[in-house]
Amino acid sequence: MATTTTALPKAPASNASPQPAERRRPRLAPSWFLVSPSVVLLLLWMLVPLAMTLYFSLVRYNLLYPGEKDFVGLENFHYFLTDAGFIPGMTNTLILVGSVLLISVVLGVLISALLEAADFAGRGIVRVLLISPFFIMPTVSALVWKNLIYHPVSGILAAVWKFFGAQPVDWLAQHPLASIVIIVSWQWLPFAILILMTAMQSLDQEQKEAARLDGAGPIAIFWHLTLPHLTRPIAVVVMIETIFLLSVFAEIFTTTSGGPGYASTNLAYLIYNQALLQFDVGMASAGGLIAVVIANIAAIILVRMLGKNLTEKY
Repeated sequence: MATTTTALPKAPASNASPQPAERRRPRLAPSWFLVSPSVVLLLLWMLVPLAMTLYFSLVRYNLLYPGEKDFVGLENFHYFLTDAGFIPGMTNTLILVGSVLLISVVLGVLISALLEAADFAGRGIVRVLLISPFFIMPTVSALVWKNLIYHPVSGILAAVWKFFGAQPVDWLAQHPLASIVIIVSWQWLPFAILILMTAMQSLDQEQKEAARLDGAGPIAIFWHLTLPHLTRPIAVVVMIETIFLLSVFAEIFTTTSGGPGYASTNLAYLIYNQALLQFDVGMASAGGLIAVVIANIAAIILVRMLGKNLTEKY
């Protein structure tokens, strides 16, 4: 008995290849959720001390009488601004910051230009030696200058004075602020050299060669090519150094303790004096807030100057 088979209709051929099944990607948490713990921790790290400082600045709180915390309003701010050490401290702070900036920028530009132009054996070692003071702790460098260089009996400067038959000078007693300026400048000059020397290496050498072919000398090349190229790095050096120089403390504490009198006292040391030597936490907290306001004003001005510089250049 014959069997019949029925052919099934064939599906029309398709030129398109079968599409793979789409993979489902796991749903990730939003970015703000991932960074929120660090942001919250940072805010607590900043806001809690600031809130406590604001609270203590509005009350009369002395460590000798810790139980008394009377609300006095803005009285602590008035006492701090009229204190005998405020005007000398503010003046010394401005002199210290301005002098160190002038020394570090001028010498930084000159030393960086000389290192870039000179080609001699051991130039890499000289660069390392010039930068190394920046990595020394402020307290250590202040002790070195105090005991090995400034000491009126056994210091290096005293030996030089005696060699020429002159009377040694007690630098920390007779010229305290100038001595602090030299110590801080010695610490921050390597930072300026590092930034400016790196910027000089990015200067287009073809421009310098073209200037030489046109008959320009080294001074003209430095004035018209190198110095305009360093405008942005100089602004960065000024901004960063100013922020840190407003809070110089270790050098003063280690060498002169703010004296004689208020001759070498800056705002940072004046606040320390009020808090831990006179035990007046309320007045010291008010001074700390005033110093924060001054530092923020300086930072805003410098940031705007730097932004204006970048806008004009680019």
